[in-house]
Amino acid sequence: MGKLIQDQILGMKWLNALIGKGLSALGLDTATRWGGSVQFFLYDVIKITILLCLLIFIISYIQSFFPPERSKRILGRFHGIGANIIGALLGTVTPFCSCSSIPIFMGFTSAGLPLGVTFSFLISSPMVDLGSLVLLMSIFGIKIAIAYVVLGLVIAVLGGTLIEKLHMEGYVEDFIRNANSSVNIEAPDLTVKDRVIYAKDQVVSTFKKVFPYILIGVGVGAVIHNWIPESWVEAVLGSRNPFGVVLATLVGVPMYADIFGTIPVAEALLTKGALLGTILSFMMAVTTLSLPSLIMLRKAIKPRLLSTFIAICIVGIILVGYGFNAFQYIFI
Repeated sequence: MGKLIQDQILGMKWLNALIGKGLSALGLDTATRWGGSVQFFLYDVIKITILLCLLIFIISYIQSFFPPERSKRILGRFHGIGANIIGALLGTVTPFCSCSSIPIFMGFTSAGLPLGVTFSFLISSPMVDLGSLVLLMSIFGIKIAIAYVVLGLVIAVLGGTLIEKLHMEGYVEDFIRNANSSVNIEAPDLTVKDRVIYAKDQVVSTFKKVFPYILIGVGVGAVIHNWIPESWVEAVLGSRNPFGVVLATLVGVPMYADIFGTIPVAEALLTKGALLGTILSFMMAVTTLSLPSLIMLRKAIKPRLLSTFIAICIVGIILVGYGFNAFQYIFI
């Protein structure tokens, strides 16, 4: 039953077969590089689009119960590592990319929430949302998906806790620290219809933002899948290169994409012999430490805190990568 759900419902293997038959009927041989690339591209774009729209609607409907004011109150009730855990979990039902998470992070920080808690939220929000769990399940299976999300949350909790212990509140920009946090406007009660409209609007808005990256990610994945020799990928990201995890993490940092754009690349790399941990490190680096988000974050925090945040994330992501590589046999 589990394999049926993964392959036919989440993975939509029937869609891949249907597209293959359609292309063959049009005279395109899917066994060739060009034919295989077209099939890969169409299949992944359609599959990710369907899952993406459905997931955004569901998650946005849930998110409508957690407006910023309510989220602040929830986080304010907890202290210590428990607050970091709640902050990280709250990040799973918030925006899908790091640039969208930063304004919420700034609002939480200016409201006087502990800095470590807000950083736990900032790390988890783009890395381990509920959408990533379902999409990872559709390609890599439930064990890998759950392990990815759990370890992402661990990085978020430990990273936020470490920043809290370092007492770096003084490295938040003055305009954030001095913001008036006494105003706490209650969110109006929403009807079911209001929540459905909100969720539908979020689908349209988010889809417009992420769809170009889906096209780019699937295009890169199609090239890797059908044109890049397996020996090349294995040499750079396989077991023969002990620094593959470090390389994948550092390459992923300056890129900008979300989880939906990186998964097709990860899927293609895995089929070409790249190690699982190396691939997941690349995905985590792209989603959490993209260059545009770091530039936005610099406006809110000073260089020393920004450098600490980057260093904690990189070290955590690299450790996760090597850990997955060491125990890859359990997951695949």
